Amino acid sequence: QVQLVESGGGLVQAGGSLRLSCVASGRTSIIYSMAWFRQAPGKEREFVTSIAMSIGTTHYIDSVKGRFTISRDNAKDTMYLQMNSLKPEDTAIYYCAARARLGDYNFWGQGTQVTVSS
Repeated sequence: QVQLVESGGGLVQAGGSLRLSCVASGRTSIIYSMAWFRQAPGKEREFVTSIAMSIGTTHYIDSVKGRFTISRDNAKDTMYLQMNSLKPEDTAIYYCAARARLGDYNFWGQGTQVTVSS
């Protein structure tokens, strides 16, 4: 199994920046890609961005393109999310997720709260 632990959330003013981290442990060799999801109050959890761990291919939802950057450090089994120009609508619990080459994102972290004040 794979364990994921996020960190780096907090309270920031609109226009500010935060950097989230996600450290993977356990059977990390099976991880093909990792992703960040978020869930705002009263809304369903949504995909934000993903990265393929070996080749680094990334995907972003339109609302964060140009503001968020996903990256990884394979030597440290760690994924990052640099969030710039934050907006109040980015307020959510951010979850780290991982999947093997074949399958859904079925490994999840506990989440970290990001709050952006206006």
